Amino acid sequence: MRRADFHYDLPTELIAQEPPAERGASRLLVVEEGLRDRRFSDLPKYLRAGDLVVFNDTRVIPARLFAHKSTGGRVELLLERLLGGRRALVQARASKGLNAGAELTLEDGRTLRVVDRREAFFEVEFPDDALACLEAAGQVPLPPYIERAPTLADRERYQTVFARRPGAVAAPTAGLHFDRTLLDRLAALGVEVGYLTLHVGAGTFQPMRVDDLAEHRMHPEHVAVSAALCDQVAAARARGGRVVAIGTTAVRAIEAAAGGGVLAPLEGDTRLFITPGYEFRVVNALLTNFHLPESTLLMLVCAFGGYDAVMAAYRHAVAARYRFFSYGDAMLLPRRAAAAR
Repeated sequence: MRRADFHYDLPTELIAQEPPAERGASRLLVVEEGLRDRRFSDLPKYLRAGDLVVFNDTRVIPARLFAHKSTGGRVELLLERLLGGRRALVQARASKGLNAGAELTLEDGRTLRVVDRREAFFEVEFPDDALACLEAAGQVPLPPYIERAPTLADRERYQTVFARRPGAVAAPTAGLHFDRTLLDRLAALGVEVGYLTLHVGAGTFQPMRVDDLAEHRMHPEHVAVSAALCDQVAAARARGGRVVAIGTTAVRAIEAAAGGGVLAPLEGDTRLFITPGYEFRVVNALLTNFHLPESTLLMLVCAFGGYDAVMAAYRHAVAARYRFFSYGDAMLLPRRAAAAR
């Protein structure tokens, strides 16, 4: 398949610039023997006792930094991933290139050092613990299609209520719709909840630069799937429940852990690129936001729900004026038996 196969026309006014007034106040498009326009608060109607809902518990950190070089040139840094201790891997935008050994002064006066270049990224060393420096001096890394500066409110709203493991530069946005009240409703229904971690990297915002999907190589992202979650999946299957992934990151993480043919604990990096024709091993249903045209995330959703069904759903969402991307609305769809175009 080609990148252009995943293009759709999206009016810019449908790109959500602000979150809804309350979590869960968004719309929900249900793909179930047709298309059903619902509210997100209707989600429990489409789940049943015994199902296992899997969330990504990654926590977004203030990953955007502004600094200047000794020459005065301005530099914008966006974290790709923490490397442990004082070091991190970052994207950098500067008027002129950065060299190893260069020192950059942050807006709060701290100085960091460029250690080395790694392909499109730079390894940098902070004066103190990297995460602590980011928490003190960084900004919420809103996606580039949100065309406004981050506010204090974004620190809370661009974060799931169950976020607990810091390391992401972008939120697992399907999880943003859930509040404690909805989680309590699921528990009362008999729906079980499980957690895994995929730390979303800055590479998620980089456009695909090749036309042939077979030539694309995903950026690595850190994944942690526990033995406890594997046991929850086995138990759900034994009782006839479904595994419902909340977001494409949850799908990639759990399917990566099943890469050997059987679901097993995993702690490490994944470059899993899911496209139509992929054989899903674990996930039965997917809740996801609407994704950018020609993006790897849209390709994953097409692989899961079937190319024709998903692209038809996107055309409907545009015509029905759904809100798109990170702060937008959501879609619930089952795994298709024949998920190739």
